[in-house]
Amino acid sequence: MSKANDQTTGPTARPTAAARGREVRRKLLATAAVLISEAGWNAVTTRTLAERAGVRSGLVHYHFESLPALLRQAALDAMRPALDEAVSVFTAAPTPADGAEALLAALDRYTGRDPESLLFTEAYLAATRDEMLRARLAEMTGRFRARLAAGAERAGHRDPEAAATALMAVLDGFLLHKALDPGLSAARITPLVRGLMTDPSKGEPP
Repeated sequence: MSKANDQTTGPTARPTAAARGREVRRKLLATAAVLISEAGWNAVTTRTLAERAGVRSGLVHYHFESLPALLRQAALDAMRPALDEAVSVFTAAPTPADGAEALLAALDRYTGRDPESLLFTEAYLAATRDEMLRARLAEMTGRFRARLAAGAERAGHRDPEAAATALMAVLDGFLLHKALDPGLSAARITPLVRGLMTDPSKGEPP
């Protein structure tokens, strides 16, 4: 067996350059998501990020075209699973109204100041000044809204798009206000939220 093969196979094989590069990118993205939550979007610097990730600062710009590009990808990669989970919660419910209630109840485990909530808040705020991030976030949240609207449409709602938009606004607003008032409870507004996904002309199913 050649020396070259010894470096890429077997239990003591050294990782390839490609594998090392993927690991550096993974560390940078994961660390960036944490720092966005901890310090705020604009407080993340190349030096701080590299030190926290345990890599040379030059590798930040080697693997990403810029620090803003890295932050965008880190935020979007972290937000996507949360939205996918929310879609699963909604679609698993028997009716759109039940799905709306389930989504609201799921938010009760967040404080509004937890890392995931802060990441969403920071990304939304940064998107008001970063057109590329705004477009990517609009695309991601648009897909989520479309899934909510599709559920309402299947149930015969007269205006599924409006219902989905209103539900998203309530969910986002509830989480923002929980950061200011941790005592807010989903149970208090559940009947109103259920109503968003219930066609007024039909009312709740028996």
